[in-house]
Amino acid sequence: MAQSSTSAELAQAGVAQPLRIALAGLGTVGVGVIRLLEANGALIARRAGRPIVVSAVSARDRSRDRGVDLSAYGWEADMTALAARADVDVVVELVGGADGPALKLARDALGGGKALVTANKAMIAHHGLELATLAEASGAPLRFEAAVAGGVPVIKGLREGVAANAVDRVYGILNGTCNFILSTMEDTGRDFADVLAEAQARGYAEADPAFDIEGTDTAHKLSILSALAFGTRIDFASVETSGISRILAADIAQADALGYVIRLIGMAELDMGPDVGGAGRRGLFQRVQAHLVPFDHPLAHVDGATNAMVVEGNFSGRLLFQGAGAGDGPTASAVVADIIDIARGIEAGFEADMPFSVPVASLEAMAPAASGHRHSRAYIRFIVADRPGVLAEITAAMRDAGVSIESLIQKGRADNEGEVLVAMVTHEAPEAAVSKALGLLDGSPSLVAPPLVMHLLGN
Repeated sequence: MAQSSTSAELAQAGVAQPLRIALAGLGTVGVGVIRLLEANGALIARRAGRPIVVSAVSARDRSRDRGVDLSAYGWEADMTALAARADVDVVVELVGGADGPALKLARDALGGGKALVTANKAMIAHHGLELATLAEASGAPLRFEAAVAGGVPVIKGLREGVAANAVDRVYGILNGTCNFILSTMEDTGRDFADVLAEAQARGYAEADPAFDIEGTDTAHKLSILSALAFGTRIDFASVETSGISRILAADIAQADALGYVIRLIGMAELDMGPDVGGAGRRGLFQRVQAHLVPFDHPLAHVDGATNAMVVEGNFSGRLLFQGAGAGDGPTASAVVADIIDIARGIEAGFEADMPFSVPVASLEAMAPAASGHRHSRAYIRFIVADRPGVLAEITAAMRDAGVSIESLIQKGRADNEGEVLVAMVTHEAPEAAVSKALGLLDGSPSLVAPPLVMHLLGN
């Protein structure tokens, strides 16, 4: 990068040229980045090999009091203008949104040879391959550690820590809002709607929480991790996604009685099933779904807004990454860690790397793997009319589909007279058989609500 007279003077004095960054977005994370650089500036400079300074910022409201002094920084009302500034080496995008100004800023920065650091999982999930192609062409680094699991370095772990391994599976808890709701339901016995209202009041959930509670946020993150773990092209559209809004306090209680907790799990693995196009052809299985997690599994002890991800390598074995998945401090920490990596690369004489560990052209376009042939145990919950013959109807459908029942629980619902909750755990069976059984019951007047299916996570 071109040196100004000031940086030339620094070079003559033996001081490395500062790495100059621009911040787009001054919400909790953007302000957290400024505070972190102010608090740990000298330490960061030693570890990065050069000072890291903020040249310019952009946000919607310049007059808002954010608790930090912005007077020393250039201001751009239009955040996309940050990419064109001559005094900026790295653009940090913390605005969010898959498209719009955030995407234009990312394209302009990388296309113009400026490094990009982003916490925007939606943008990477939808446009990550395009942005990585721009980064490779221009030689500009692209980093997105903060896009997945906040301050937990799972992307660095996949890119570097298990680089020598063939990864068999990645799975875990990737949404703090859902984990807070489920673990609070578990601790208090309260129902979903009540705990969601508390999460919103405490700032853990948005006013419109659908993005989190219906699994979309987890699916974005999972698609990014899949690409890194398996060397495949990002395929967010193929992630089978369901959320937690239909889980009842009764489901939590039944899981506990069986020796399980309920967690929203994002899971991805390579699949050799017959449904992916023939013998020997691999497919990519990606699913976000609430699971019953056994008490002795590491993920069963992940409570509150914490995130945790398990990576299984063929030589490393099982690795667990766990920590705060959101918040100004942890997310700012991940953002600045990416900036430090970029500074170190420039200091060492190279700038570009491969955002997804291999060149974009080498990422495999893998067919999505359907789940029908997969064998697992399942928890199935029905809400049915309290009348004779209903239980026989359900068990007959299971029998006709070839699904064996391991345990069966029937109990009335105190809040809805005349309705009964029927819950069962199946023996291991193909998922297609469970789907067939539910298909046989589809439209039955005995069912008050659609059945809820959650698979049991193996150890």
